[in-house]
Parts: sequence; C-alpha cells; structure tokens
Amino acid sequence: MQGCSSKAASLASLPEDQRKAILAELTSEQLRDLAHDWLFWARPEQLEPEGDWAAWAILAGRGFGKTEAGAQWVRKREAAGARSIALVAETYKDLVEVMVPRLLAIYPPDEAPEARYRPVRVNWPSGAVAYGYVGNEPSQLRGPEFDTAWVDEFAKYRYARELWDMLQFTMRSGTDPRTLITTTPRPIPVLKEILADRETVVTRGSTFDNAANLDPGFLQRVRSRYEGTRLGRQELFAEILDDVPGALWTYEMISHGDTPELTRIVVAVDPSGAGGSEDSADEIGIVVAGKGVDGRAYVIEDATCVMSPAGWGRRAVERYHDHKADLIVAERNFGGAMVESVIRVADRNANVQLVTASRGKAVRAAPIAALYEQGKVTHAPGLSKLEDQMLQMTTTGYMGEGSPDRVDALVWALTELMLGRAPSMGMLVKKSNRGSA
Repeated sequence: MQGCSSKAASLASLPEDQRKAILAELTSEQLRDLAHDWLFWARPEQLEPEGDWAAWAILAGRGFGKTEAGAQWVRKREAAGARSIALVAETYKDLVEVMVPRLLAIYPPDEAPEARYRPVRVNWPSGAVAYGYVGNEPSQLRGPEFDTAWVDEFAKYRYARELWDMLQFTMRSGTDPRTLITTTPRPIPVLKEILADRETVVTRGSTFDNAANLDPGFLQRVRSRYEGTRLGRQELFAEILDDVPGALWTYEMISHGDTPELTRIVVAVDPSGAGGSEDSADEIGIVVAGKGVDGRAYVIEDATCVMSPAGWGRRAVERYHDHKADLIVAERNFGGAMVESVIRVADRNANVQLVTASRGKAVRAAPIAALYEQGKVTHAPGLSKLEDQMLQMTTTGYMGEGSPDRVDALVWALTELMLGRAPSMGMLVKKSNRGSA
C-alpha cells in the first residue's frame, strides 16, 4: 500500500475492535497491499528515527524483530533512491539464509527484487543493487562504495573493528549515506565507540517487546530460565553488560594488534575431566601464544574444541606444527599419563610438558591478569569467546556457565612464556619430556 501509508498508520493506531471492523470491509486486493505495508505492522521502535544521523543502531534481544526492521529499512531506502547497498552478515550462511530471504519476503510477489547467491547480489527494477558481504572477511570491503549499508549481528563478528573501519571508507556514495546496525549487543569496544558517536542514534528493545508475535511457551521458558541472569540480560533485554564486580580482566585491559617476530611459541591444553566423545558438552581449552622479540606476550589463536581425546590430541598437535611451536603445555590433573599419551599418539616426538594445578583457578589467573594490566599482552583479532570468559573470571571464581577452559589454557600458556623458567632450564625440561609412544 505504497500510496496509503499514512492511512495505514492511522488504522494501526485505532482500538482493536474498530480496526477489525474496518479491515472486514476491505477488498482482497486492499488486504494484500496492507499485508506488505510496514507502517501498519511496525512497532514505533522498529521505524527509522528522524533527524540527520549517519548510523542507526538497533540493540535488541532475540526475537525483537531486528531482521524485519533491517529489511524494511533497506526497502524504504531503495524506494527513496538508494542505488548501492551493502548487506553484511557474520557468515555466508547468515547472509543467504537470513538477510536476503527476509528482504525478498517483505515485497508483494510481483514487486520483489531478484537475488543470486555466488556472489550474493539483489537487483531491483530501479537499477539498485545490494551486494552481500561476510563480516568476518573485512578485506572484501576494499574498493566498493555505498549509499546504504545494513550490518546484521555486528557484535558477533570476529573482526568487528576491522569490518567497521573498512565499511566507513565505503560510505561515500550519494548525498546522504547511512548505515543500520541490528544486533544483540556484547560489550565490545568498537560497538561502545559507535554508540558514543554523536552521529549515531540508538534504539533499544527486548525480546518481550515482540511478545504478540512470539510463541507464549517460548517466552515462558526463556523468562523462567534466563531472566535475572547475565545471559538473559544480554540476550533477552539487550543490555551491554559492564564488567563483572571483582573481575580480574576488563575490556579496557585487553589490547589488540599485529603479531611481531616471536622468540617462543607454546600451545596450552586444558583437558576436561570427562572421558570425552565427539558429542560431549565439555570443551577442551586449546590456546596458542608466543613471546615477541619485544618481550611482550601475544595470544595468537583460540583453538578450543569439543572432541574426543583422540580428536583434541590431533588438534593440539596440528596447532603445534602449524605455528612451529616449541612446546605443548598440558594440565595433568585429569589423568596425567592419559593426557600425555593422547598427545603422543598424534605425534610421538612432540615436546610435552605437564603442569599441575595446585591452586584455584582465580589464584592462578591473577598474575596473568596483572600482565594485562601492565600492558604486556596483545591479542590477535577473533578471540571473542576467550575474551568473554576472561571478563567473567573474578577474584572469587568464575561467574560464567560451565568451566573456563579457554581461560585455563590461556593462563597455562602465558605462565610458561612470561612467568616460567629461564630458557636454558626450559630446554632441559623439553628434552626430558621426549618419549616414545
């Protein structure tokens, strides 16, 4: 109902009984048009805010209707003259199964744009084109230029800052380039910076704002299980959670940057206590870190996995060879002989050192957190899951769900690199730990 949006908006504001009476008098064609009129169906917080802004951020819980709002905004921009549009999702799967299908579905069948998928392109009769991009590959954005960009679930991106920086250089087409971010928030620094920008407008909402369109059973389950928890505050109510009281790490303590030449590299393994199968819910913490020529520590990769002993043994050894590491450090607490034998089945000549956790996790982690506070540790991009665990490690223990396997592996790696033995002693240990399978 492109020509009747104001009437539709007025109709939507009427009491339910009056609205039903008017709807009953509409023809089938009018009802079809109304079904695709966003102003009639949208809640006020799903509509584009007025004013002169460069970025609009919708921070909302799951089920709020963020994807619908994003697709409808793109439709409005195209109708107003946008011709070069960027669609950015975390993964290719999200792009072709969430963003593009939602965009096509909001049009009447005879008005919908056409899509193709390798590469992702959406073409309108007007000549407008939307180009699809994967958020975890920011280099794809070198070269093009856009007047409109929709970035979905931005807070989940492995390279969120790099993606955002590259996107800014592309927003130079037309006279009024604008970007929409739709995401359930996480307290990543780049998102905080975007929200603090004077040219950003922010809309906040919860899962329960869209209760009329969600299954009551689903709402009851998530409310009873997650309301009042940190996960619920983030995923349902879209709060950007500040640091946990007593946390050993804060976001401000975690710096990111390039990795220089390294003098040592270690792979640290924190095995779970379970016997382990491919279907087990227990994670095996595997973290790769190195010491640079500048004396600083560099966390290179989080290879944490859910695998059987044979699987995680292979994975640890693969990382050992891929990074040309000089040592695998593994916690011995859960069957020291088993841990070493699992690794040696994958490589009988790997340098393996077993370590014993004689103190609690928080006590072991405190000296490593101090290294971060002193600015002696740098992270490579893409370690968000590890960083999330770090932020929930407090002086009294871990506040997250499950076990902090990633943090435990990190602590073992950095303890070896920054707080361990002298290099000569380390060589002696490595030689003594060579053994036959």
